[in-house]
Amino acid sequence: MLIGELAARAGTTTRALRYYEEQDLLESDRTTAGYRLYEPGAVRRVRNIRELLSCGLTVEDVKSLLAYLDADLPEVLSYSPLCADGYGVGVQRVAQLEERIAILTELRDSLVRRMPWLAAPDGTADEQAA
Repeated sequence: MLIGELAARAGTTTRALRYYEEQDLLESDRTTAGYRLYEPGAVRRVRNIRELLSCGLTVEDVKSLLAYLDADLPEVLSYSPLCADGYGVGVQRVAQLEERIAILTELRDSLVRRMPWLAAPDGTADEQAA
């Protein structure tokens, strides 16, 4: 299938597909005219890439999980010692997210201490600010 059809089937853009190729997450053949040509399994791969990216993984993280991209991703990934390297990526990403959450929580708390009306539980922050 051509790039436009893959984009439509996978729910993404042709620009994203070209980016995934640049990042070695996706492969294509070329027609004699130079158009990208994808195998039918590319739809699943692109959907899996998008799902993993939407979970907070980076493109580099997804690269380390290439072996898993061509099958349906389970709703819950059970732990297996055989996949420990791949899971390490998840552990690292969760730690980074927790650090970012802590920093953002600290910033929010600091702002609310200075402007306590921002934390109004009944949604009257706008009225109190006026």
